[in-house]
Parts: sequence; structure tokens; C-alpha cells
Amino acid sequence: MSRRPTSYAEFWPYYLAEHRGTATRVCHYLGSGLGLVILLAGLVAADWRALPAALLVGYGFAWLGHLVFERNRPATLRYPLWSFMSDFRMLALFLAGRLEAERKRQRGE
Repeated sequence: MSRRPTSYAEFWPYYLAEHRGTATRVCHYLGSGLGLVILLAGLVAADWRALPAALLVGYGFAWLGHLVFERNRPATLRYPLWSFMSDFRMLALFLAGRLEAERKRQRGE
């Protein structure tokens, strides 16, 4: 991307391009999924410590994927809210079996 996205609609294709590798996406799925489990367990137990733990696990897995597999800088550092939203959008599309079609659509295939 030659310029900074000014809307979420512009950000989404950029986000997908930054997650080309399957291993990177799997790290995101694991982090998002485990983060949700930790958060829900914390809510059930009424333990506030679950929130920072969920964030640490979620972002830890995602950033590991970027560092080790994708070898790029996580978009979270520049676009925290849009990245957070996109992590769960990507996970939902994956679980629905529609992620590959979305990736192809964004690439113009």
C-alpha cells in the first residue's frame, strides 16, 4: 500500500495482504480463539486478570506469526482497532469456509 488507509474498506485488503502465509493465519486463529476462551473463562469466574491474559495470548500468537513466518510488522502497531476487528473478521470467514474466496476477491481473481 503506497499510502495509509483512511477507511476500514481500504484497510481490509491491506490486512489480508499482510497475512498471505497459512502459518501466519493459523497463529492468528490460535491466538484469537485462545484469547476468547480465556476471556470467557474470566467472565464466568469474575476474574479481571483474564482480560490482560487474553490480550497477551491473542497478540502473542499473532505477533509470533508475523515475526517468524510472515516476516513483516504487525498492522496492530499502526492500526490497532482495525486490526483487532480484522483478526475476528478473518477468523469468522475462515470458520465459515469463505476466507479463500474473500482473499481471491480482494486480489481481483
